[in-house]
Amino acid sequence: MNAVVQGHRRLVEVLSELTDDQVAAPSLLPGWSRGHVLAHLTDNARAFARVSALALRGELVDAYDGGSEERDAIIEGLAGSSADQHRAAVARHSAALEAVWSQATADDWDRPVRFRNGDLAGIVHMRWREVWIHLVDLDLGVSPREWSSEFSCHVVDFLLSRLPAGVDLRQSDGPRRWSSGGAESDGHVEISGRARDLAAWLAGRTPQQSPAGPLPDLGPWPPHPDPIPDEARRSAS
Repeated sequence: MNAVVQGHRRLVEVLSELTDDQVAAPSLLPGWSRGHVLAHLTDNARAFARVSALALRGELVDAYDGGSEERDAIIEGLAGSSADQHRAAVARHSAALEAVWSQATADDWDRPVRFRNGDLAGIVHMRWREVWIHLVDLDLGVSPREWSSEFSCHVVDFLLSRLPAGVDLRQSDGPRRWSSGGAESDGHVEISGRARDLAAWLAGRTPQQSPAGPLPDLGPWPPHPDPIPDEARRSAS
């Protein structure tokens, strides 16, 4: 949870001098303005706070009762908000999410949630990814170079299924290795790079240094209810 709190603080800091013109300008996600990204981050916090609060009471609910149509409508409705409105909403809902999580005990993180058919700890990890990846998409000065080694390795773990069979990844600035499996190890192709660069590449974002090795086409993201527009999904992959 502390890592998510740090991400929230960085997000609030980045938005401190945001202007209305910047809100309306395109983000790095095709088809989405910065306002769309901010609306998504805000409502994602709201939805996760609801799911988490009810999970702590033993209740299982969908993140959105109306499914993807409700989710998309909320984002479209909030995207055109002013910079001040976005700033206030991001701060308010992020703090509310943190407040819900602060009520959890060590045993509560294993509580089931309907979201991804996972557990409460999975919601925390999801928010961690949402904040730091979309901070890059805002194109307001944050790049994958700010991603910690812990976060970067987590992203690689999560996105490893995007690799075709027979590809190994080697972290050049640490001890981690990953394999997509499928072929005999002596027939694997190896790609090496710093953890943050491997993570950025797998996430469809621009790494500071391109990983070394023959980079294959990447498959789709793991099943993901995140309402990123189709154009952005194609760009990411």
